[in-house]
Amino acid sequence: MAARSKSSKAWLNEHVNDHYVHQAQKDGYRARAAYKLLEINEKDRLIQPGTVLADLGSAPGSWSQVAAELAGEKGAVFALDILPMEPIAGVSFIQGDFREDEVLAQFESLLGDRLLDLVICDMAPNMSGHAVTDQAKSLYLCKLALDFARNHLKTNGHFLVKVFQGAGYTEFLAEMRAAFSSVQTRKPGASRNRSSEIYLLGRNKR
Repeated sequence: MAARSKSSKAWLNEHVNDHYVHQAQKDGYRARAAYKLLEINEKDRLIQPGTVLADLGSAPGSWSQVAAELAGEKGAVFALDILPMEPIAGVSFIQGDFREDEVLAQFESLLGDRLLDLVICDMAPNMSGHAVTDQAKSLYLCKLALDFARNHLKTNGHFLVKVFQGAGYTEFLAEMRAAFSSVQTRKPGASRNRSSEIYLLGRNKR
C-alpha cells in the first residue's frame, strides 16, 4: 500500500477526531453537514412545520434529513443530486446533473405548480485542486441555483447557498442582493475554520 501523504493523514486525523463526525454517527445523520443547517436554522428559523423546500446537491442526504424532520408531515422536501441518495422518509428525490436542462425539467415536473418557501443548496463541484478552476465551477453551480430560486420561490421566499470566497464572489453577492430584500452571511460552527466556504442567506425574494 502506498504511503499516505501528509495532507491525507492530516485530513484522516481531523476526521477521526472531529466532534461533529461523532455526533452525526450518534444522532443518525449521514454527514456532519447536518449541524451546519441545524445551527443556521436555529438562528434564522428558515424551516418550520409545513415548509415546502428544495434541496439542491442533496447527497448523501444530511440536509434533506434535517429538512424533513423540521418541515414535518405538512411540509415537503424535494431533493436533487448527480450522486445517488438512499431514500429518506418525506423526501422526493431525483438523481441527475443539475446543469442539464432535461434533469431540471424533470425536477420541475416533480414540483408541479408548487412555489417554494425555501431553496437550500450545499452543492460543490468535484474539486480538482486547481483553485481558479474550482472557484469558477463552484460559482457556476451557485448561479444555476440562484436562477432556480428566482424562478421557483414564492414572493418573500428564502434562499440559502454555500459559496467559496474568491474570484467572482463579489459579483455573485450583488446578484443575490438584486433578487432578495436582504442578504446575510453565515459561518456555522460546524464549518471548518480553514475552509473558505461561507453561506449566503437571501431573505424575502423580491
